[in-house]
Amino acid sequence: MQRREALKLIGASFILGAGLFTAKALKAKEEKVPPLPWPYKKLDPEKVAERAYLGYYKGACCYGAFDAIVGSLQEVVGHPYTSFPTELFVFGQGGVADICSLCGALLGASAAIFLVTGGLEKEKREKSYKLIQDLFNFYEQEALPKYVPKNPKLKFEMKTSVSKSPLCHVSVTRWCKTTGYKPFSKERSERCGRLTSDCALYALKLIE
Repeated sequence: MQRREALKLIGASFILGAGLFTAKALKAKEEKVPPLPWPYKKLDPEKVAERAYLGYYKGACCYGAFDAIVGSLQEVVGHPYTSFPTELFVFGQGGVADICSLCGALLGASAAIFLVTGGLEKEKREKSYKLIQDLFNFYEQEALPKYVPKNPKLKFEMKTSVSKSPLCHVSVTRWCKTTGYKPFSKERSERCGRLTSDCALYALKLIE
């Protein structure tokens, strides 16, 4: 191999290596997860509510509420929301893993609120906590569900109830006593699907 050809080969290898290094550096910079709060863009409430309702039937209450907001932000904002799997919040189903503790819709909506308003700093944390407390007050004091889906999975006369508690089993029990439906009925499931939308919508209102 002649000296000139060898230099060309070395030069080409250097350029290729530099290009790969730059590409990796840019990708690493793009994928770096920033501290909270994450950037926010205004969302369409109707789309969020419908996504929450459908999300309930896909991955239950916690996932439905969280994905309605954060999943929408993945589409509207992109990174860093695309770095976060909304499927994580399936664990909140039925008051966390079906043990009927804190209502999953509250948990998912609260997580979404904190993601876009909170942070480690005391000032950010307290600001976000006030919004989450407002969400809990709404859940405990309002007659729910209010949301009416465009194409409900189950059509029947939906009655409301006031939970007076953030707990899944208390909320469900009060609604069942008011309506006469069983806790594991399709009607109760439809009620929780609409309640998921109520929580997502109110969380969105607080964020904006």
